[in-house]
Amino acid sequence: MYCLDLNAVSNQKAIGLLKVDFLGLRNLTIIERALEYVKTLSGKKIDIHQAPLDDKKTYDLISSGNTVGIFQLESGGMKRLAKDLKPNKISDISAMVALYRPGPMDLIPAFLEGKLNAKKIKYLHPDLVSILSETYGVLVYQEQVMEIAHKLAGYKMSEADNLRMAMGKKKKELMEKEKEKFFGGALKKGYKRSMIEAIWNFMEKFAAYGFNKPHSASYALIAYWTAYIKANYPVEFMTALLSAELQGVAGPQREIKMSQAIEECRRMNITVLPPDINKSNHSFAIEGDAIRFGLSAIKNVGGAAIESIITARADGPFRSFKDFLSRIDLRRVNKKTVESLIKARAFSQFGNIATLLTHYPNLVSDIQKAKIKQEKGQFDLFESSSSSSMKDSFSTVEEFSEDELFAMEREVIGFLIGKNPLLKYVPIISKKSTHKIGDIGIDDVDKPVIIAGIVSGKKALKTRKDNSEMAIIQLFDETGSIEVVVFPKLFAKIKHFLAINRVIMLKGKVNEREGRLGVIMENAVDLEAVNYKS
Repeated sequence: MYCLDLNAVSNQKAIGLLKVDFLGLRNLTIIERALEYVKTLSGKKIDIHQAPLDDKKTYDLISSGNTVGIFQLESGGMKRLAKDLKPNKISDISAMVALYRPGPMDLIPAFLEGKLNAKKIKYLHPDLVSILSETYGVLVYQEQVMEIAHKLAGYKMSEADNLRMAMGKKKKELMEKEKEKFFGGALKKGYKRSMIEAIWNFMEKFAAYGFNKPHSASYALIAYWTAYIKANYPVEFMTALLSAELQGVAGPQREIKMSQAIEECRRMNITVLPPDINKSNHSFAIEGDAIRFGLSAIKNVGGAAIESIITARADGPFRSFKDFLSRIDLRRVNKKTVESLIKARAFSQFGNIATLLTHYPNLVSDIQKAKIKQEKGQFDLFESSSSSSMKDSFSTVEEFSEDELFAMEREVIGFLIGKNPLLKYVPIISKKSTHKIGDIGIDDVDKPVIIAGIVSGKKALKTRKDNSEMAIIQLFDETGSIEVVVFPKLFAKIKHFLAINRVIMLKGKVNEREGRLGVIMENAVDLEAVNYKS
């Protein structure tokens, strides 16, 4: 869905053009899709524009910081702000959106203090109360500058907009003219010069930070709507969110977003069922109180292959692995596709992964030969439609190790949807770590973090200075993946346990390079070798 950003509509006086920005917000699509699920499953039609703006469950959800999938409120910094502020009205959310930006962030402590303790709010003059009470005495919005000029100095609102622009853009010459006008108007209204000076300085100090209130309020409303649906219709919301993440641009960022959503489902006690060749469709779907994994989320499984599978399945569920191979179009569902489906456990009802991968090539060969004979009108075993001819008769092969299975799942899905190998370390991880990997954001740059995860990649390097050995490792948990740099001195001490699939915990500092976040490791421990008490 798209929306017109009315706040970005401005008269381009210099060349006489009207500028209009259309925002493509996927969150509107998530809302729309979630409400369609609600209607399909319960028959309940919800007009989101009529959603009550005082829903306690919604504000409790935001205040808990459990804001994965909530528009504008997903970052680690926003989660912390939500927990501290505990918003209980839409204007609080609007202010959060306006304040959580470089510059205005400096005003957050004063805003929090006023929100949590009304006695701490200070106003330079009683006439400012009606203008600043909504933001607890803090000047947050550009429109508040205009209201002050209108109320205290008699400005018309069109004139007040000139003052707002002068202050916001720090136009010195225009500021001098407006200052003289402001003082003159305020003096006529009977305010003392010392008070006018104090109010002018107050406006001048904060006006550059001021945010466009309609913009902030409209974003806050969308944030509230997404939180409202998540709080009241959690399965429908999370299904819509997963589907939206699946349709994002392919790559590591999409995988991180999807794994965060899967982890959020776990936290919410919503079961995400694994891919199933007889039950999964293109995208994620609601199945009872659970969410069924979509086939298009598996790598190497394209739209044509899925259409072929669903078309064949229309004649009834696949009764065996052999039945599947004989009924689908092997030109559209190729070798790589079937192997990816096997590794994603989509055929778990027909045998373990090792067994299916072992026998798959021979089965395909036999079936292809049989189909050629069929085309020539020759009799073959596979012409029979009896259930006995479609039974799997191959011998069982010993399953791969747990580590190998995890590696396969990550290979074809990009993250883990089955058993989380970090679960047995939860006692120490929850006690010691400061972040999940997926929660590390731009606001954490240059800050210390303690994270735990599984080593999924390791690249040894030599320094230019003295040819010392260092490494870059890839670390992942159930919420995402991040690159970690290990410099020579530390690498020499810990390289014996920096192995692929090893579970480690590290302390480091977040850095940012060319728009990508990483961590500079300062120390690490091998969790598999640590004795700890739960």
